[in-house]
Amino acid sequence: MTDGVAERSRPRDRILETAQDMFHKHGIKGVGVDAITEAAGTNKMTLYRHFESKDELVVECLRATAAKASRIWDEFEARHPGDKLAQLHAWVQKASELLSADSRGCDMANAAVELTETDHPARRVIKELKEAQREKLVALCRDAGIGQAELLADTLSLLLEGARVSMQSVGAEGPSAQFVR
Repeated sequence: MTDGVAERSRPRDRILETAQDMFHKHGIKGVGVDAITEAAGTNKMTLYRHFESKDELVVECLRATAAKASRIWDEFEARHPGDKLAQLHAWVQKASELLSADSRGCDMANAAVELTETDHPARRVIKELKEAQREKLVALCRDAGIGQAELLADTLSLLLEGARVSMQSVGAEGPSAQFVR
């Protein structure tokens, strides 16, 4: 990274930001620690001083993604305090925006596909986030007065996940275009 901000940031933050970007663009298994350290302008000794292993770095990247997702939910409440139906509409709008903005999809879903080992430490982070997202969406639907809140929440989640896969496989002109509308 050669931008001034990245060069001035702390090595741990620089490594984390660089890894997140590279994992998102190239996949977790498609990026090695050598490439991460080179792009972050540091070395492997520094990486391993901050992260015990590449697996730990992956976990921290996914935790940062989870924190970002949590902040998005906070934005819905801040923009529409107490109006759960408006918050639900904001969720759909945000999902559409994110889908349109990035054809690489969800870092959590991509990691779940890549990390097939059931005991991989990142799988717990993925599961926790996906379960928390579902709980929030179910509660939002319920609080918005939706009669079958779980059914709607699960349907919306599956539509979004499917739209993300469609976006990756056939592009913005494929079926995912219907979700974005």
